Amino acid sequence: MSLPRRPTDLNRRQAMATVAAFAAPAILPAHVLAQDKFPNRPITLIAPWPAGGSSDAVMRAFGESAAKTLGVPVVIENKPGAGGTMGAAAMVNAKPDGYTLTQLPLGIYRLPHMQTMSFDPVKDITHIVCLTGYTFGIACTADAPFKTLKEMVAFAKANPGKLEYGHTGTGTTPHLAIEEFSDKAGIQLNPIPFKGSVEILQAILGGHIRVMSGTPEFAPHVQSGKLRLLATLGRQRNKAFPDVPTVKESGWDTISESPFGIGGPRGMDPAIVKVLHDAFRKTLDDAKVQETLDKFFMPDIYMNSADYTAYAERTFKAEKATIERLGLAKKG
Repeated sequence: MSLPRRPTDLNRRQAMATVAAFAAPAILPAHVLAQDKFPNRPITLIAPWPAGGSSDAVMRAFGESAAKTLGVPVVIENKPGAGGTMGAAAMVNAKPDGYTLTQLPLGIYRLPHMQTMSFDPVKDITHIVCLTGYTFGIACTADAPFKTLKEMVAFAKANPGKLEYGHTGTGTTPHLAIEEFSDKAGIQLNPIPFKGSVEILQAILGGHIRVMSGTPEFAPHVQSGKLRLLATLGRQRNKAFPDVPTVKESGWDTISESPFGIGGPRGMDPAIVKVLHDAFRKTLDDAKVQETLDKFFMPDIYMNSADYTAYAERTFKAEKATIERLGLAKKG
């Protein structure tokens, strides 16, 4: 009777290689395995406004809070200009890996109807989560020759084209809201664009302009008596200024509200979108974030990824109609 054949050296080597292949994941260093986990390095969040304003402060609060959940730093990168669309323009060609994000102000749905842009705000952007929105108001210097919005309209009618107002850039909500109001009031104002509310405040407090349309950086100066708030542009009076009427209450049917959230490039992995959505959604439960939102009179306006995407599609169409009605649509 013949004895069983002993395994050759080659057979032994093949068997050992097979075992090693299955065991490899268990013996790889932890830092190698972690490379497949999102996120594993800092995330850039673009704030398309100058540093120091309300938008910058709010985005930094969101970033710091989200970083606690994500486990990596969220680095704020300021890219001001072009009516708040520089963030989307800078992000649109980035890798859709979740490491480059931007704030999505309302202007990104509007400016493509006014001028040629490098992106389509619906097709080229992944809408991750909507978080909050701006409160807008019309403020003037304390020594202005009018104390109410109706008195300002009377002054503007008596001085056509001579009353200047600062806004946050051509095509932004503070700009178009005043243009729509001016059209309904039958007045001609002199619009002066700035890169953000910080610059507007410097101009109006320095006496270079008399009126401003913008976000509530004006609030402390109204409370101190340096500026006068003539009206707010929301559907209801602002709880911080209950005695100040809305533009609509003052007699002109102009309402301007502006939700915003976080977006990334198109083509993002749904699993990565969910990780980011959940982290930024959680920021609304952070007391420090709520303190910052309250400081600038920004309400919670939460929309999940699906609802935010649907909102973007509706808003893009609605803004087209608004731009055409105001005669500001791009030619050709």
